[in-house]
Amino acid sequence: MIDPVRPAALAAGDLVALVSPSGPVRSVRADAAVGVLTGWELRTRLGRHALARTGYLAGTDEQRLADLNDAFADPEVRAVLCLRGGYGMQRIVDGLDLDAVRADPKLVMGFSDITALHLALWQGARLATVHGPVAAQLDKGAQSPTALGAKTVLMSSAPVTVKADEAESTFRVRRVGRAEGVLIGGNLAMLASSVGTPHMPDLSGAILLVEDVNEQPYRIDRMLTQLLRSGALDGLAGVAIGQFTDCDAEGGPAAEEVLEERLAPLGVPLLGGLPIGHGDQHVAIGVGVPAVLDAEAGTLHVQPVGRP
Repeated sequence: MIDPVRPAALAAGDLVALVSPSGPVRSVRADAAVGVLTGWELRTRLGRHALARTGYLAGTDEQRLADLNDAFADPEVRAVLCLRGGYGMQRIVDGLDLDAVRADPKLVMGFSDITALHLALWQGARLATVHGPVAAQLDKGAQSPTALGAKTVLMSSAPVTVKADEAESTFRVRRVGRAEGVLIGGNLAMLASSVGTPHMPDLSGAILLVEDVNEQPYRIDRMLTQLLRSGALDGLAGVAIGQFTDCDAEGGPAAEEVLEERLAPLGVPLLGGLPIGHGDQHVAIGVGVPAVLDAEAGTLHVQPVGRP
């Protein structure tokens, strides 16, 4: 099992950079994030272009990349939190300053489109990162499960155990067994669109995490089929299935049926119903760290990202 690079967990007084490498964010949501983080006794700094907007992007590619690389290079910054997903990370991911990342590893948190960043940091620096809410989602409130889960992963060095929830639509997707491996993945669309790029990881022996939003079942089928046909899923140890939010269409199979049909033939443990992804509330976990998936117990046990 690959030994990941683990940054230090955050402590009171640490500086957190808030950047927008993908879609634009409204200032009121950025303000809410600052309020919650300040309540955690952290200091915050907005990227110079964090509130910019260029069509469906948070500024130009050059602006978004500059904010991200500035945060990685600043020795005072101890965590880089992405304000929003949306779209745009893949446009700039090849310009990441990986030398700066390797020289001074920092915590990085986000999900959805930010999956492209997680994959690049894993491939280029073996950096363990946090698959958790984008900072704008801290507007759910400091006491929300989403915010409290993020605080635990960012500010402690404790493992996280996520239990399958019957209320999740993917709960029925299960193939019994136990798998151990590095947890890699995130958004299914980002994984599928990474095939053929330098940032598609070798998933041999890994536990794959998948989730998505607003994707009709046939598109989920298409993305899984691409991953299967490319050989990307060869040698998987198991699959952790998160939230597939607003993914059903009238008529035809449901999203969970497609997931079960396409993934069960892999013959590895599957565990659906994990509250990870685009749900109203969702759990933060580490990626690029060792994990244990126990489908019989209905749990995913994930090692910490932050070291003491």
